[in-house]
Amino acid sequence: MTAGVREEPRETVRSRTPRRLPLPTLLAVLVGFAAVGYRLALLFADVPPTNSDEATMGLAALHIARGDGFPVWFYGQAYMGTLEAYLAAPLIALAGPSVLVLRLPTLALYALFLLLSWRLTRRLGGDRWYALLVVAVLALGADRVVKNQLIAGGGYPELNPAGAALALLTVGLCVTGAGARLPRWAAWGLIAGVLLWVDPLILPYVLTLGALLVAWRWRELAGRAGVVLAGALLLGAAPMLVDSLRHGRNPVSAVLAAGGTGAAADWADRLYGGLVLGPPLAMGFCSPGRCATWQLWWALAFPLLLLLAAFTAWHTLRRTWGGPRSVERVSAGVRLALLGGAAGVLAAYAVSNAAGRTPIESSRYLSCLAVAVPALLWPLWRAVRPLAEVESIKATGGRAAGARARVAGVGALAVLAGVLGTGAAATVEVIRAAPAVHAEADRHRSLVDTLGALGVRHVRGGYWTCNRLTYATGENVLCAVVEDDLRPGFDRLPAYRREVAADPDAAWVALAGSPLAARLDARLGPEPGALDVVTVAGWRIYLPRR
Repeated sequence: MTAGVREEPRETVRSRTPRRLPLPTLLAVLVGFAAVGYRLALLFADVPPTNSDEATMGLAALHIARGDGFPVWFYGQAYMGTLEAYLAAPLIALAGPSVLVLRLPTLALYALFLLLSWRLTRRLGGDRWYALLVVAVLALGADRVVKNQLIAGGGYPELNPAGAALALLTVGLCVTGAGARLPRWAAWGLIAGVLLWVDPLILPYVLTLGALLVAWRWRELAGRAGVVLAGALLLGAAPMLVDSLRHGRNPVSAVLAAGGTGAAADWADRLYGGLVLGPPLAMGFCSPGRCATWQLWWALAFPLLLLLAAFTAWHTLRRTWGGPRSVERVSAGVRLALLGGAAGVLAAYAVSNAAGRTPIESSRYLSCLAVAVPALLWPLWRAVRPLAEVESIKATGGRAAGARARVAGVGALAVLAGVLGTGAAATVEVIRAAPAVHAEADRHRSLVDTLGALGVRHVRGGYWTCNRLTYATGENVLCAVVEDDLRPGFDRLPAYRREVAADPDAAWVALAGSPLAARLDARLGPEPGALDVVTVAGWRIYLPRR
């Protein structure tokens, strides 16, 4: 050492060296930002298209922001909680009503889902490269997928992040020490309770993950943990429970009634819609509004992979049974619970009338299959990894073992490439359709501007027109629903109908070329009591003649 010069210890020098993210983690961050950025760009392009159901949630948020009401349920029904409205209300109070403002919380929920899925994959034993793969799959954004994630229509955007959070908490509750578990029990119960209020579609995951906790932590649940869990569960479900007690409503009966309305669908149609169309749509393999034949390959791959992943998890459980509860054993148990939840979601949908009557639109009921992706793709990743180690496998297991590993790895790699390739192709179709969706939104904005210029405050229109128009105007225009034959329709907010009925100058609004427009065209004429018409951007506004 040179005199007068003090040499720093090596530990100090090393501690000052900036830590770099591992390459797969850095790539996962970049893919995550790209996925969120893609969806944000879609929102600025008015994609996915909005509708009156989403506007109904927007009206609830508007009322909350103004302090005019604090709805528990989606207006017009006694099920599906209004969590999205409460999340959007502060933004609407600041920026006013718009579809973009209404969807910013759902975009944040999607970003949270990506983060939780990455973390869940790592906690379930996946390496960083596998976690990158899971993020890449969930980053793809086909038509049905972005609708489920971004439209604030009630119940769908919040299910996936909540399901991933429950799975993560389940892992923590099964591996941490007893002193650190009470906050996790409280969080698990609170999330489960909120989910029961918001939308029961996630219930299969709640049941399977809950069953795993009961099987492995039943002694703990018999004490303080059970009290904490039950209390948090009741707190989360409090909006539903309090409203049901106050008004004598049974939300379970309401959900069952909603799922069974209309004529019963044929069983062949149910199974085709649920098992053939459902999985590709839910996974994001289909073009907007349709599924081409080549995009249906996942209908065969999904149940096979579900069974293979379940067998793999069960085999790991059997192998580690009787020993200490290792991380490997916990991971296998949670993967099995996730796969059981996914199977329950699919089975419940496949036997429903919705799967047979409206399979394309109703496939949104399968949105929470995405929660199980870290468990579902696990066998494929395990088969792909040995491709780089075929020579060592040959050395230890012989030429036949090496050949089997190569065949399995190549087959698994082909399936993963198919998942990414098909999802990417469907994502491109969404981008191609974006200009047409944006043009339709511009036409609707022209309608709103024209009504304002005409001084129209009250109108009648179709169901898919009314609440969208009312929300877009911030309730400056109120709309009452009519059927195509001009009879009163279903108003989710009956007060609107009363105000419209009290206005003798109430107008009519209909899409040009629609059955409602054809019926109103028959009332045009010069005589008193007839209608005048103003046409703007594909819409027809009918004004009473004085």
